[in-house]
Amino acid sequence: MRWLIGALGVAMGSWGAFLLLPLVDVNLALWFIGGPVVHDLLLAPLLGGLGLLVARWVPGRWRAPVQVGGLLTGVLLALAVPLLWRPFAGSPNPGLNDRDYLVGLLVAVAVIWLGVLAVTLTRPRADR
Repeated sequence: MRWLIGALGVAMGSWGAFLLLPLVDVNLALWFIGGPVVHDLLLAPLLGGLGLLVARWVPGRWRAPVQVGGLLTGVLLALAVPLLWRPFAGSPNPGLNDRDYLVGLLVAVAVIWLGVLAVTLTRPRADR
């Protein structure tokens, strides 16, 4: 039974690859290859080093809120990059494309870091 399911999966994957072949061009190859390369060679080492700096230099009371704030900021930046890079690349949708994405991103990041500040200042100190 496992062989049958595996063969069915290979057949379906092959059919999908066959259907995708006419759509393959340089942009698609750059999208599928460039993303992992940029992540592995640029983002992962940069964010790993930043995490080590936060763990080493940020005081214990501030550490968890700063890490959460950094994570949320990174997720927002990852979601905003396509809209900041090419604002009207998608199909037009009234009400969605008529805004300033940079200002929205900056406001959201400011709210996140104000939340980090508020949480840290209202946290009780741990007695050691």
